[in-house]
Amino acid sequence: MAKMVLLSEHGGPEVLKIEDHAPPAPGPGEVQIEHSAIGLNFIDVYHRTGLYPVDLPGSIGMEAAGTITAIGEGVDEFSLGDRVAYASPPLGAYAQIRVMPADRIVKIPDGIDDRTAAAIMLKGMTAWYLLRRVYEVGKKDTILFHAAAGGVGLIACQWAKALGATVIGTVGSAEKAELARQYGCDHTILYREEDFTERTRALTDGEGVPVVYDSIGRDTFIGSLDCLRPFGLMVSFGNASGPVEPFDIGILAQKGSLFLTRPTLMTYTARREDLLTAAKELFDRVLSGDIRVNIGQTYPLDRVADAHRDLEARKTTGSTLLIP
Repeated sequence: MAKMVLLSEHGGPEVLKIEDHAPPAPGPGEVQIEHSAIGLNFIDVYHRTGLYPVDLPGSIGMEAAGTITAIGEGVDEFSLGDRVAYASPPLGAYAQIRVMPADRIVKIPDGIDDRTAAAIMLKGMTAWYLLRRVYEVGKKDTILFHAAAGGVGLIACQWAKALGATVIGTVGSAEKAELARQYGCDHTILYREEDFTERTRALTDGEGVPVVYDSIGRDTFIGSLDCLRPFGLMVSFGNASGPVEPFDIGILAQKGSLFLTRPTLMTYTARREDLLTAAKELFDRVLSGDIRVNIGQTYPLDRVADAHRDLEARKTTGSTLLIP
């Protein structure tokens, strides 16, 4: 028997229950993975609360690393004992052992340990598609990144700096501001004490930035639009403060013929070739030293409810891991 987190109803962290289950054998095109580390992400909160509906009862979690312990028919890209990682549906990473489609996992290269891989797959590939696909950040760009001291933020700030950009980041405390600066953020804005729109405008001599990366959602959406220069791109990729309320798209015209996108990692890595490209570019950046990985906190799997509480209370920094 193995442990897994079972979700039988939507609600607060208390609905996450540890259960025993018999790990299924892999079917055709699948592999069985024994996890060594599991990544915690805000999308897990959305699944738990029902903001993003999931089938119940079931498990949640989209990111983990571990070792292949069994291989299904038709899988020839992997071998028993391979260290692998993933950041993809189907949900179910909150478990000691699970099966995954082989085309959704990647091998972990030598030089990167399992905990690092579990800490960067979803967050790091998110940074990849944001900076390399949604908007190709370059040396002349000044960008605004909300939640700069979070798991995605710390990776994205470093990656953007490696690309030559100037990075403005919003943070919730002086301690988080210092952390963000250590990881590549040029200018930090304490959003609880300062108007981030006014400060961004001041830092860009009134021009605004070409792109805003916003995972906060409702609380920052309109202010983020006001940080953009004409023809700027608003990238809304999360809802930490709640979903963005409906608005008149005419606002985009009024504020400078702005562009708006609501991208997801799953779309940008849907093709296996894109998944492999994303993982390779991410691993290469880590191996080169361009990206240092900050694992801010770890929790045993049986303390998953505490991990969710701390994440929602914004008590965490960097990446958070669950250890089976």
